[in-house]
Amino acid sequence: MANTVKEKLKERTRRTRSRLVRVANGRPRLSVYRSSKNISAQIIDDRDGRTVAAASTLEKDFRSATPKGSNTDAATAIGKLVAERAVKAGVKDVIFDRGGYIYHGRVKALAEAAREAGLKF
Repeated sequence: MANTVKEKLKERTRRTRSRLVRVANGRPRLSVYRSSKNISAQIIDDRDGRTVAAASTLEKDFRSATPKGSNTDAATAIGKLVAERAVKAGVKDVIFDRGGYIYHGRVKALAEAAREAGLKF
């Protein structure tokens, strides 16, 4: 049984991801990673094992434009950016992998911005 916060997060992530693999039907997944200072998102094609599109608050262009990477405004910008890059790469239909984080706050802001920018999930 998981005791620490990290172990519990890993357990939730594993459980969420295993369910997504079963229901994905070949769709790429929009995976979110959230830390206390940054947020990043990737569109991963599990069949080929490659990243189709990615965006992060750690990118040089983004860091100069937005000083703080840990708020909902930054998450919204990353959601739009990853969706634009995915559409450019020809991916419109994905499955959302929140990765063990609850669908609230920055994770929710990223997901809603990605939907508005053209991704379907």
